Amino acid sequence: MGRLIGREVEKGLLEQYINSGRSEFIAIYGRRRIGKTFLVTETLGKVLDFDMTGVINGDMQTQLASFWLSLTQSGYTGKRPKNWMEAFTALRKVIASRLGQEHVVLFIDEMPCLDTSRSGFVPALDLFWNGWASRQPNVKLIVCGSATTWMVDNIIDSHGGLHNRITHEIHLHPFTLSETEAYLQDNGFQWNRLTICQAYMILGGVPYYLSLLDHKHGLPANIDRLFFSEDAELAHEYDRLFGSLFRNPQPYTDIIRLLTDNRSGLTRKEISSALKMESGGNLSKLLTNLENCDFIRKYNVRERKINSNNGIYQLTDFYVRFYNDFCRNHSTDTHYWSNSLNTPKQNNWFGLAYERLCMAHVQQIKQALGISGIRTEYYSWRSKKSKPAAQVDLIIERADDMVNLCEIKYSRGKYTIDADEEVKIRNRITAFEQETAIHKAVQLTMITTYGLNDNAHSSDVAVSLDMNALFGTGHGHQPHRDA
Repeated sequence: MGRLIGREVEKGLLEQYINSGRSEFIAIYGRRRIGKTFLVTETLGKVLDFDMTGVINGDMQTQLASFWLSLTQSGYTGKRPKNWMEAFTALRKVIASRLGQEHVVLFIDEMPCLDTSRSGFVPALDLFWNGWASRQPNVKLIVCGSATTWMVDNIIDSHGGLHNRITHEIHLHPFTLSETEAYLQDNGFQWNRLTICQAYMILGGVPYYLSLLDHKHGLPANIDRLFFSEDAELAHEYDRLFGSLFRNPQPYTDIIRLLTDNRSGLTRKEISSALKMESGGNLSKLLTNLENCDFIRKYNVRERKINSNNGIYQLTDFYVRFYNDFCRNHSTDTHYWSNSLNTPKQNNWFGLAYERLCMAHVQQIKQALGISGIRTEYYSWRSKKSKPAAQVDLIIERADDMVNLCEIKYSRGKYTIDADEEVKIRNRITAFEQETAIHKAVQLTMITTYGLNDNAHSSDVAVSLDMNALFGTGHGHQPHRDA
């Protein structure tokens, strides 16, 4: 994957925690292929005193063998441990000989793999940390895992012996567009920003997927090779992705497919009804886990007040969306994407994908609007009265009594508002103002790819942004209620 690109905030935090002067238990989580291991090894590789990786689908003896091999590489000369209590006792011996160092850094990657059925791994980890390691001010334990549900349930939000023992957690998100551009440029790509946007709409900001691109070829040829050619590299990634994250992936993929087929999103009640699943704790857990993996987001709904209990869940993972839209029903055309260039189907898909791209870069949009320091709420809105139901994908409500009602339009050149579109936009604004009874000034904000043509029908546009706004350096993963 080359050198570490971006991740400046996360890298700085890791370095800060290592030099904190106290014991640290740091949990890093995020979807498969997002670069968790690379972040740690590139930032701290030279100071790791113990470094081991769980074996995907390995049994208990396989995991113990991997642990023992790492112990021997760290200087351990004892017998191979027979269980996890013995394994962590051996690790304690390795650490004890190094307590005179400035810090002792331990890294356990793919930790969920170690917790095989009835293995006793979590109690042994609990005893190791609570019973000894946490009392050593220079011991730093870093754990990673793609199985986000396990990481959250057993480490981050544990209700057992590790409850409240995590000192820091880092949720590693996909690259922003700015980081993606830097990564591609560092790897010899000379693509323009529209092409980079298109690549992001298909692959998202997932470093591993980006690493599969070949700078000697254009984007269409790359997509054909990765998705549609014989033995395509990403042909089986979808099943592997969900299989690595969830021990029972079926209910998760059911929700994903449902949201794929409902582009504007669904409420919890609508998801429950469509899947014939009770709208209780189990569904809440499934949705929360999908959010933690950056597959979906919950957008608040603006009625007369922001109603977080009736939020809209939308599929936001770009790779997962592309796979379900074009690869789920496999095409036999090995040049499918190239042969679809500029067709209505592909252009319409890019139009919808550009809306998702903007929603993933709200902080950059705020930066371009000059309102980064203003408290905001942002949400989607859809009418309950107009037929067909009017919908606005992005509304930014500001503490300075202003509202940016964002119309997002994708085109291969400057966008032109015609007479029909002007009427539709005015009707959407009117419906929004009437149904929400909002008492703030509404600014029509156009977000296009190459800007807006100034004509007789664009006079209501208060602010016009183009795709360059999305490449700003504003942090792309703030909570919905931000400052």
